[in-house]
Amino acid sequence: MTDDPRPSPDLLPEPVAPSLPGLVPGLDADGRPAPDAPLVAVTGVTGYVGGRLVPELLAAGYRVRALARNPERLRGRSWYADVEVAQADAGELEEIRAALRGVQIAYYLIHALGTGPTFEARDRRTALTFARAAREAGVERIVYLGGLYPEGEELSPHLASRTEVGEILLASGVPTTVLRAAVILGSGSASFEMMRYLTERLPAMTVPRWVENRIQPIAIRDVLRYLVGSAAMPPDVSRGFDIGGPDVLTYREMMQRYAKAAGLPRRVIVGVGVLTPRLSSLWVSLVTPVPSGLARPLVESLVHEVVCDEHDIAAHVPDPPGGLIGFDRAVRLALQRIQDADVTTRWSSAAVSGAPSDPLPGDPDWAGGSMYVDERRVEVDASPAALWRVIETIGGESGWYSWPLAWQLRGIADKLVGGPGLRRGRRPGRLLVDDAVDWWRVEEVEPGSLLRLRAEMRVPGLAWLELRVEPVEGDDHRTVFAQRALFHPHGLAGQLYWGAVYPFHGIVFGGMQRNIARAAETAERARTDRRPAGDAVRART
Repeated sequence: MTDDPRPSPDLLPEPVAPSLPGLVPGLDADGRPAPDAPLVAVTGVTGYVGGRLVPELLAAGYRVRALARNPERLRGRSWYADVEVAQADAGELEEIRAALRGVQIAYYLIHALGTGPTFEARDRRTALTFARAAREAGVERIVYLGGLYPEGEELSPHLASRTEVGEILLASGVPTTVLRAAVILGSGSASFEMMRYLTERLPAMTVPRWVENRIQPIAIRDVLRYLVGSAAMPPDVSRGFDIGGPDVLTYREMMQRYAKAAGLPRRVIVGVGVLTPRLSSLWVSLVTPVPSGLARPLVESLVHEVVCDEHDIAAHVPDPPGGLIGFDRAVRLALQRIQDADVTTRWSSAAVSGAPSDPLPGDPDWAGGSMYVDERRVEVDASPAALWRVIETIGGESGWYSWPLAWQLRGIADKLVGGPGLRRGRRPGRLLVDDAVDWWRVEEVEPGSLLRLRAEMRVPGLAWLELRVEPVEGDDHRTVFAQRALFHPHGLAGQLYWGAVYPFHGIVFGGMQRNIARAAETAERARTDRRPAGDAVRART
């Protein structure tokens, strides 16, 4: 007798709207927001929380306008066709004011976490611009998700900046709801992933003293419920609210309870007093997928005890009938999402600080510089569909089909200099524009024919990897696999870098092309022979 593979009912995904009766507009007879439903604008839609909030607002009956600097990054999202999309930079007054015109509620989900030493000034400037634009556009309410912080203490730079942004929005002249949360528990959140990897990979560890600080974590589902419910607050309410789950735990207790929920043995955790936040963040970045630029502000925030001082939010957004989600259930929910490959947004949705964001230029001589190209083509004895299935699984657990040790060493080196390294992983299944794939970012994907990746690793220049599937005319069982590595150097360092790595391209990129082609051919033969093709996809060096 085998265990029932289906998740228990309390772990099934469900929208938050049914637990907010009387607070949300609800859907019309066609199951869509009514034409006269309140219009809400959401910033940060490419991020972890914003990407999950949009479908919750739609399910609650709100019309949604998604704001993004580059709307192309939203293509492929399940909700893309159901929202208005507006191109706007929240730091540009004219753009954001135009994008907020006609909006009743504006969600401010922007912060510069992990974007470098000037993030506080960037946060301040963007918040001031957004506040002015919201006031001038006639927005009726701003909703902001900030950080929970202790009163009367010198705050970490990250928490201090989140607090300042909340104060700027409260002073905007627009009624504002500031929700203050500590650690957010959910599949794909940076805080959860940091805890998960530390606990899973280290059965024994030495840890800094902050693991004994008390924390009041909150499940992402409850965060989304508070965000949706806050849209209905009366005009005379303009203030901050502490939000947290029912459990108050130390970080040590959180790791031990995670281990139990994940079926792992109890961890050996020994506290030491010599690990500074900087050393802790470097250690975290080496053990987990979270890069040091993001790990450091997270670690610095854990130096504080963050426990709710009040639960006044319940007067406006009542607790759900079954109560708020506790730590153990939040972990089980997250693990179920990971097991089901249903992690809709991840912390890596945000771009890495210092990484290039410009798309591949059409003119290789752009900006007066050089574009180095390594181009390879090979004919594959497989259908275009078979080759594409292999290409679309690249990265993450599938690896890069060539010289694994070299990729791993390069990933470690990238982590040491503040890059994302290879542990960032990727979304299971179909790739979307702007998805993270290890140290790459999906810049363009044309299902069945093209995958273009932009490098976010630390290199002295801009780099892309392009994989194309080209059918052979008149032959459905043969395909051309075209592969290009492109590099635009920054100065002499970039040119020296290309010269140093080019001799290895035959091993790395040539081997990758051969092994992807071989995997596609093996999978095609297995399909033709009606044999399982699972082993074929793993055929690589």
